[in-house]
Amino acid sequence: MSDLHSTLAAVLRDRYTTNAARVHELAVPFTNDQFWRKPFPFGNSFGHLVLHLTGNLNYYIGAQIAKTGYLRDRPREFNDPNPPSKDEALRRFDAAIAMVIETVRAQSPEDWAKEYSAVGTNAPNRLDMIMQCAAHMQHHIGQMIYLGYEWRRQSGSK
Repeated sequence: MSDLHSTLAAVLRDRYTTNAARVHELAVPFTNDQFWRKPFPFGNSFGHLVLHLTGNLNYYIGAQIAKTGYLRDRPREFNDPNPPSKDEALRRFDAAIAMVIETVRAQSPEDWAKEYSAVGTNAPNRLDMIMQCAAHMQHHIGQMIYLGYEWRRQSGSK
């Protein structure tokens, strides 16, 4: 059982690390203005997706599992009129990723099955919630890829 626990923890840490690296890779070509501006009249900016992922991780894993005391303001993740700089938003995102990795590292084999409860989810246990958050990141990474395509298309570059 300890081999399964070690493997599970390593896979989850790797998934979050890989997802974070992908977000950073995708953010590189964006100017600060593009990071916060939507290329379409609908949807979200890249930057607001970063704020959303940061809030999601800090709430569902930080506040609920790691007991960080984080208080989420979900609507502000999408419409903050005075967002931080691109660099600061990514720094906060990195801090959330580091917290997730430490929280995963701190789980005992018994902790994965502990009952889980939070507003906005039906995850029955910690493992399910941590998996849902990783899948949620993947979903928004797909949107970030599309935003990058659109900004390149609008600028006439490939």
